[in-house]
Amino acid sequence: MTTTRRNFLGLTLLGLTACSTAAGASTKTLRYQGAVGDVTLPELAADLGYLGDVKLEWVGNTTSGPQDIQSAATGQVDFGGAFNGAVVKLRAAGAPIRSVIGYYGVDEFAYNGFYVLDDSPVRTPRDLIGKKIGMNTLGAHHEAVLGTYLKRNGLTPDEIKKVEPIVVPPVNTEQSVRQKQIEVGVLGGILRDKALENGGIRKLFSDFDLLGAFTAGTYVFTEKFLRDNPDTVRAFVTGVGRAIEWSRTTPRDQVVARKLDIVAKRGRNEDPSALKYWKSNGVAEKGGKVVDSQLTVWIDWLAERGEIPANQVRAADLYTNEFNELAR
Repeated sequence: MTTTRRNFLGLTLLGLTACSTAAGASTKTLRYQGAVGDVTLPELAADLGYLGDVKLEWVGNTTSGPQDIQSAATGQVDFGGAFNGAVVKLRAAGAPIRSVIGYYGVDEFAYNGFYVLDDSPVRTPRDLIGKKIGMNTLGAHHEAVLGTYLKRNGLTPDEIKKVEPIVVPPVNTEQSVRQKQIEVGVLGGILRDKALENGGIRKLFSDFDLLGAFTAGTYVFTEKFLRDNPDTVRAFVTGVGRAIEWSRTTPRDQVVARKLDIVAKRGRNEDPSALKYWKSNGVAEKGGKVVDSQLTVWIDWLAERGEIPANQVRAADLYTNEFNELAR
């Protein structure tokens, strides 16, 4: 992102967010984007009755985390969720957003692996120089993990620039690796499990191998929405936190059954088969509590890449736990 683009985006967002809640304060209905064939934590919280009198209004499905939080920043929806590095970038661009709760992460069950063919010559970080790595979107979780992996293994900035991350739809990643259109593919969840069942691929590394268990993404609201609707935000955040803990402590088959029932009831004409492979949300902290370390690692990474000025943003200014009763 260039300085010109950053300034333009910041001005645009500041102007649009001024009217994001103009329809009236203390709203009890939250507009949001969902995910095809999946049940988000807010949707689960609503179905469990954890949101009280707060209602959700689905306006469509998001195409990516960065797109989702930009929609929140510009008032097209009331909240959005994304990888924490994307949250940092959008805040640095001038968007008055703040994280309120973690919603996805990485653990031994919920992780993303970087996979190659069994007979691939790629076996070390340095072997990735000049190679194509397919991932769902650029400038987000997977590219940040890749950059961290390369740096930690001694590649210079010039060498890292020769590694080529490219966008490949997740459903096409396995096929692209097998047809040698790309040398490495990022796979997670059901797509990872199915690819491993098919055989012939091996893991180079994963985000869990690299960083251990951590909360990777947060839900954000605009600062104005937080000021105008504190009780609504508190009900939402605490309800989502309770849904995180319900998912953590409830037998997996019961969680899956509940998600499948939600998809069946909402009637969006989608394939819910991937839900049968659900294992974990990967949220590290109780109730989705946000902590500095979830953001500082990506602030430093973005600054090193020159995508944000050093010391422009502080982790403490990017989030609040005041609305999360489970974080106290």
